[in-house]
Amino acid sequence: MKTFTMLSTSGILGYGYAEESLRIGMSRQPQVIGCDGGSTDPGPHYLGAGTSFCSRLSVKRDFRLMLQAAVAAGIPCIIGTSGGAGGEPHLQSMAALAREIAREDGLSFRMALIHAEQDKAMLGSRLDRTKPLAKLPPLDAATIDRATRIVGMMGPEPIAKALDGGAQVILAGRSSDPAQWAAPAIRAGMAPAPSWYAGKMLECGAEPTTPKEPDCLLVTIEDDHLVCEPPNPIRRCTPLSVANFALHENSSPTHHVEPGGLLDTSDVTFTPVSDRAVKVAGMRWTPADTYTVKLEGVELAGYRAITICATRDPVLIGQIDDYLASHRAKVEAKAASFGVSAERYRMAVRVIGRDAVMAGWEPVRAVTSHELGFVIEVLADDQEVANAVLAMARTSLLHADFPGRLCKEGNMAFPFSPSDIPLGELYRFSIFHTLAVDDPCALFPIEYESV
Repeated sequence: MKTFTMLSTSGILGYGYAEESLRIGMSRQPQVIGCDGGSTDPGPHYLGAGTSFCSRLSVKRDFRLMLQAAVAAGIPCIIGTSGGAGGEPHLQSMAALAREIAREDGLSFRMALIHAEQDKAMLGSRLDRTKPLAKLPPLDAATIDRATRIVGMMGPEPIAKALDGGAQVILAGRSSDPAQWAAPAIRAGMAPAPSWYAGKMLECGAEPTTPKEPDCLLVTIEDDHLVCEPPNPIRRCTPLSVANFALHENSSPTHHVEPGGLLDTSDVTFTPVSDRAVKVAGMRWTPADTYTVKLEGVELAGYRAITICATRDPVLIGQIDDYLASHRAKVEAKAASFGVSAERYRMAVRVIGRDAVMAGWEPVRAVTSHELGFVIEVLADDQEVANAVLAMARTSLLHADFPGRLCKEGNMAFPFSPSDIPLGELYRFSIFHTLAVDDPCALFPIEYESV
């Protein structure tokens, strides 16, 4: 094909987009419509809990409009990292939603589910083919056994295989964000370098535009370059907005490691082709010597409870460091009185208005705010202990005396009742490793169905 056009509806399925943007985008006759369904950005909880960080109501709205448009136009609709984290429960919830929408709207299509959750026994037998990322230790059997859920991040090959299998709607488990876009473009005969770069642009919808907001983006690949343009007339792609987004979520500004190779953007140029569209050229793709799949796994770290409060007392604010130090000691003593030693829990007090964002890295040490907020967090091996220690911490922060105290009641204002909020399971990332594979599709079985 001489050109290949793809339409991304938003950065994350469920973030929303203008329906008029979708209509205008579809009038440009794209060959593919799609959306990234998730990310590790919201943290490990959603992978561990098997839930989505977007509401079912908003996801259904976004997905319904996409399915209607794709079926009417006879083009593929591809969702990457389905359900927010791409595990098996996430994939199945998206499949159920697709069937529900089809039933309600009278739609028919061939659907492919690409599974990404990994078998622990299989991974345990291939430890010698794994390498750690993010300064983690080498992967071992104990870490695999402790994991609540492990997914592999697929490249474009399983998605292209699903297209070869005749699927019009593809729901992928955990996938590399640009892979869902690189797959149909490369399959259509476009060069890998601009196809991967197109994926980098499309993965977050209208983020490469100004003003930036969840919305649609069109990218057209032509030979050795691509053109980015938002369908919404209130937005523009400019060289600055596109170049700025090209730095998105990558440790290197120019080298983007993807499944199967490296996208090198060292010599990329950004040229306006209108007041709303930008041509991007000069990218290079180098295939990897060994194909690797990133593994992401989480394990249970404990149970958490929090409370939120604030003070406007200038006397307390003036001595807040000393007050919090004595507060921690009082909580330890009270917890010990009902049989909970300090080793059985961890407590953090985040001071909003002082260093809640950067903690120990905060260079401004003087407190200049007239009010401070506090988030007290307790993590323990079980919810009962977390709740009990948090109650002691909340009571102490609220009522403890301090030098020069003038108030005769509580030190804190609490915006919520109940004040103590049990958050349940806390997960942490325990597996960020790569696995060398001989077949890019082997870890990602595809299941087809007629909907």
